[in-house]
Amino acid sequence: MNTPIIDVTPNSTKTKIEKEICGMTFTKNFRSATAEEWYVFLPTFKDPQTGGAAGKVIIHYDLYGNRDIFINTTIIYDDPLLHEESLHHLVYAVSDELVNRLVGYADTLLSVHAGKNTYQAEYKQ
Repeated sequence: MNTPIIDVTPNSTKTKIEKEICGMTFTKNFRSATAEEWYVFLPTFKDPQTGGAAGKVIIHYDLYGNRDIFINTTIIYDDPLLHEESLHHLVYAVSDELVNRLVGYADTLLSVHAGKNTYQAEYKQ
C-alpha cells in the first residue's frame, strides 16, 4: 500500500524548532561514577527564577557493562512556556536532539518532564 506520509507540523513551528536546536548549548554541572547532570540553554527559553538554563538533563549510566540494560535519561524543562501544549513538537524535537548529542546511540529510557508535554520514550539500537 502506497500511503503518502503527510507532515502536519506548521512551517512556523519548524522554524522555531530549527532556531532552538541551532542555538542550543549545554554545560556539564555534575559528574559522578554513575551519573551526569547537564544544564540546557535555549535561545528563547530560560528558568524564570534564575534567568539561566531552560532545563536540565540527568543521565544515569550502567556500570555493569551489560548491554541489555538501558541508560536512564531524564530531561526537566524549567521554563513554564515549554509546558504549553502548543509547543509539544518543539519539546519533542529538542529532547530528541539532546538524547542524540548527550547519550548517542546507546539504548536509552527517556523521561521528559514539561507539564502537559511530559512523555516517556525508549531509544533502542
